[in-house]
Amino acid sequence: MSSAKDESTVTALLDEFGNRWETPEKIAAVRERLIADLPGWKLPAAYGLGIYDVSGELVFGLKNVGEHPLPAAVMATVLRHKGGSKSYQVYQGALEQAIRLLQPAAACTAYDHPNLAEWRRILKLLKADPQVEAKMVFVADFEDWRDDDDVDDLCEAVYYAAKSTRKAKPDRG
Repeated sequence: MSSAKDESTVTALLDEFGNRWETPEKIAAVRERLIADLPGWKLPAAYGLGIYDVSGELVFGLKNVGEHPLPAAVMATVLRHKGGSKSYQVYQGALEQAIRLLQPAAACTAYDHPNLAEWRRILKLLKADPQVEAKMVFVADFEDWRDDDDVDDLCEAVYYAAKSTRKAKPDRG
């Protein structure tokens, strides 16, 4: 669900920032402005938007590990995430607002926009099947104790993805 307040917040931000962010500098300025409105918020160690598969496991098509700070700030803004490790149910309306707020960044050809593409893919799934559930997960620190199963799912997904590609991997904590 998306509230009128969420829509007015996104509209106000787009009025302020404009509808095309064509340069890395503009994207950085927007990101810093969003972060400034989230007191105490820091870029998470990892974040991702996942959906539950038929077995009930939360799966992530894209796992962001210390990268792509603008989409993290956009989703934190829309979901009012104050920081820390936490998961949020993401309904169609909220995802539409997050996409709407991130869309102007697509004008910058200096970057790929994998989160925007992934969010659009998940939005199509949400629209096509009311049984689909999406969760946004933020992991503040891989060393933190986790009492949220969805946060743990993202940590494990990051760990196993790093292991399978032989990249430096986070500690499972």
